[in-house]
Amino acid sequence: MAAPTRTTSGAGRSEARERLLATASGLFYREGIRAVGVERILAETPTTRATFYRHFPSKEALVVAYLRGVDAHTRAALQDALASAAAPDDAVRAVGTALVDDLTGADFRGCAFLKAAAEFPDPEDPVRRVVAEHRSWYVATLTELFARVFGSAPGRGRPEHAAQHFLMMRDGAMAGADIDGAGHVGAAFRRGLEGLLTLTH
Repeated sequence: MAAPTRTTSGAGRSEARERLLATASGLFYREGIRAVGVERILAETPTTRATFYRHFPSKEALVVAYLRGVDAHTRAALQDALASAAAPDDAVRAVGTALVDDLTGADFRGCAFLKAAAEFPDPEDPVRRVVAEHRSWYVATLTELFARVFGSAPGRGRPEHAAQHFLMMRDGAMAGADIDGAGHVGAAFRRGLEGLLTLTH
């Protein structure tokens, strides 16, 4: 779940807003949310303070918009992976392959959501709530996918357990790739995924 390199302008969205959001997203992802202030974002866009606050009433609103953008990017990438697969187990592998590919990207700096959660530990914080919403969607989507993989066979695995296991492996891969090497971590993730598909059928 890396940050998207650019935002996509929607109907009614100004170019100034999109430039601010794109600049902030890159800085937040590379350097950390709390390390980057509004002055830095204004200097790198560049734009005026009035323009900034017209689009984002606070830095918190900008951070939420940043994470919403990463969420939208991740949802689209996951749907692309699912659409490319011929069978449910291939779809699980496709999601895993997309994740491993992210680890080796030149701009990869870990999971945007895990990093945000570390900076905003209060579960009631609006930023932390966006993180929780994203992870809830991710697990629900994987649960549905594993339910299709397992079908109604006797001794079928529990889809919700498989989804949580996948998420745990994903979190570990995202956190460890920069430390232990993306190649080693990606290979370990693939082995774990194959084991998960085998053991939970």
